[in-house]
Amino acid sequence: MRAAGLFDSGTFRERLAELVAVPSTSQDATFAPDVARYLAAQMTPWLERLGFTVAIHPNPEPAFGPILVAERIEDPALPTVLTYGHGDTVRGLDEQWREGLAPWRLTVEGDRWYGRGTADNKGQHAIDLAALEVVIAERDGRLGFNVRMVIETSEECGSVGLHRFVGTHRDALKADVLIASDGPRVRPDVPTIAAGSRGTYHFDLVCALRPGGVHSGHWGGLAPDPAVIMAHALASICDRHGRILVRGWLPAGGVPAEVRAALKDCPVGDGTTRAVGPEWGEPGLTDAEKIYGWNSFIVLAMISGRPENPVNAVAPDARAHCQIRYTADSDPADFAPALRRHLDEVGFPDVAIENAGMRMAASRTNPASVWIRFAAESFRRSLGRNVQVIPNMSGGLPGDAFVDHLDVPLVWIPHSYNGCSQHGPDEHMLAPMAREALIGFAGLWWDLGEGSAPPKKAD
Repeated sequence: MRAAGLFDSGTFRERLAELVAVPSTSQDATFAPDVARYLAAQMTPWLERLGFTVAIHPNPEPAFGPILVAERIEDPALPTVLTYGHGDTVRGLDEQWREGLAPWRLTVEGDRWYGRGTADNKGQHAIDLAALEVVIAERDGRLGFNVRMVIETSEECGSVGLHRFVGTHRDALKADVLIASDGPRVRPDVPTIAAGSRGTYHFDLVCALRPGGVHSGHWGGLAPDPAVIMAHALASICDRHGRILVRGWLPAGGVPAEVRAALKDCPVGDGTTRAVGPEWGEPGLTDAEKIYGWNSFIVLAMISGRPENPVNAVAPDARAHCQIRYTADSDPADFAPALRRHLDEVGFPDVAIENAGMRMAASRTNPASVWIRFAAESFRRSLGRNVQVIPNMSGGLPGDAFVDHLDVPLVWIPHSYNGCSQHGPDEHMLAPMAREALIGFAGLWWDLGEGSAPPKKAD
């Protein structure tokens, strides 16, 4: 098989090494030239070799990275697939990587390919592109369908500017379906297709009581302690076992029937360790329902006083930065009002809500969509085993930009796993999973060109 040969020959690994070598982090402005170079020097030549017309556009938000758009149109009457990737990464965190590893160098150790972007997202969109290359070669220069592609470079900053960009260029990006890759499988050994992603909503809780600290001896027992107040406020939001107590944050009808059906018998985990607590989260839900069909509350950071150099004082204030991961069944417009009502009702009028807002919107296509079924059946035939369909990724993706402006069904096919360290040191891709993904995607692209794809705008 040509796809397996491309992988086994080392050709794909060499290409990925070139992509990883570009330090295209969007989280440090000093690397902005490298972010632009990733699109101009790496993506553009590869896409042009495959017969794409390529254009690189400035981000509509000037402080953020450019956006590449490419298209390969064989016949307007054929189905058109929109695919997506992001060429930016999080910071390299060079000093935190294990000895012998470096973020901007691909290092192979057994089945693990280490390097920043191997999992998120360079390796993933490189697999999809390599699979296109395989099919074009096998069909003597044809695909049998049309492809449009978006590669952004600000995803790790919340995809700033992408929603506006897609809206402005909706005619040039028109398609029948979005098929792309990001995020993790439900387990490393389980091929997965997701019909959307959870959204992310952030806010700060602030308890500011006085201009400065007061002596803990002279004032301790008299002066209210903002850290204690904050701790109790947080405890009123989420109980000791992770159950959200602000019920206005949750899907009003519970887990929808189609979501529950898709998640029946769905496994969860990284295949080696169990990071979840069996009693954590909403009672009565399975582990899969908790992360794919429900909302979660996380305290990302909190501080009062100076932990690195404590002084004998009752601190003047306390602050917690919090996040809600939510499904498409919740309305984020009510998150802050519901929290304000809750805090007032349980006795915390002195805890303020600041900087509240959505970072990425939730999005979801019906898991029973004809396009989801088509992709799952294609992968099943190519890989010889069943595929797990989930209603949405547990993390955030910018699918809402494409749903809102292009009205396309979403088919996310991830090539990573939860233990890949994608936002930390020692990020890696699993080679067996990458090989399998390349074979599966080549099969999917092939099947799309066989004339058996769902009719245009089937969903």
